[in-house]
Amino acid sequence: MGEYSEAFVAFDVAKKKHAVAIAEGGRTGEVRFVGEVENSPAAIERTIKKLGKKYDRLHVCFEAGPTGYGLCRQVRDLGHDCMVVAPALIPKWPGERVKTNRRDAVTLARLHRAGELIGVWVPDEVHEAVRDLVRAREAAADDLRRKRQQLLSFLLRHGRIYENGGHWTLAHRRWLARQSFEHTAQQIVFQEKIDAIEDAAQRLHRLDERLRAVVPTWSMARVVEVYQAMRGASFLVAVIFAAEIGDVRRFDTPPQLMAFLGLVPGERSTGDTVRRSSLTLAGNRRARRALVEAAWTYRYPARVSEMTLRVRLEGLPKAVRDIAWKGQVRLCARYRRLSAAGKKPPVVVAAIAREMAAFLWAIGREVAPS
Repeated sequence: MGEYSEAFVAFDVAKKKHAVAIAEGGRTGEVRFVGEVENSPAAIERTIKKLGKKYDRLHVCFEAGPTGYGLCRQVRDLGHDCMVVAPALIPKWPGERVKTNRRDAVTLARLHRAGELIGVWVPDEVHEAVRDLVRAREAAADDLRRKRQQLLSFLLRHGRIYENGGHWTLAHRRWLARQSFEHTAQQIVFQEKIDAIEDAAQRLHRLDERLRAVVPTWSMARVVEVYQAMRGASFLVAVIFAAEIGDVRRFDTPPQLMAFLGLVPGERSTGDTVRRSSLTLAGNRRARRALVEAAWTYRYPARVSEMTLRVRLEGLPKAVRDIAWKGQVRLCARYRRLSAAGKKPPVVVAAIAREMAAFLWAIGREVAPS
């Protein structure tokens, strides 16, 4: 047993090999580079057990990245503490111009011992699987949107403009079916784009069906259900918010959740001078976008619609229904007040999305899974 009973281990993770560094406990503890270890469960387990024989406690960390959370789960299963570090919050020196895996691992170990690192929330395997499905559905929706825009741009280049209403309605699809081009090459391009849109739409539909089938078996199913008590929080909005945020109880106050979503203004103040700028937009963009889309519904007066909201409210606890109604009354009034003050619609919607997050935080704490 060495002089120090604990050590701080850092992995600079990569596709094939991880760089490993260690910082012994105490202010005078040695910080050294251990070496590289193969990115495989067996090799990592040998390394952790070897270090565990020398020190009573290991505090492991690594930077969040494309390698996922498998290393974190493995270290925790071996009985040691593990932190997945937020990359954007790692202290960096402006004058540093050399970056290697070895230096990154040593720096992480030193910062971890100093308590200067901030970890991200690590979902369990089931939650991560649902989140992967939600993100796959979002990617499919983006793919469909791009393919539709490519077709419209192609038609615009050839002077084919639809002027009888919105796009992708039944009438618009009939208009597309009547389009034809004299040159064979252009007709082929047009038909390929139509087929690509149909394939993308079917893919999106399949993912929607799978999402509705999986969510009821999820531990967050009840949370998704109560989120829909809020006006504008449709099934997709609720699922996206629950998948990206997880347990809202990890945020002690609503402002912490707002900061996580990037819905707080930036600030550069000094002395008596206060300078605030636009929203930071530095948080989770998927959950933020879902809230912004939901916030547009508050431009109408507060009411409980018979066909949608009233159906979603059936069977929910009274406390949840009260929070949802209070939130709807407040947000609808705030939308009208900000609009009357001359604020631009995007600014108004951002403010509504910010407060909507606070009400979802309150609702989520009512029924959060134990």
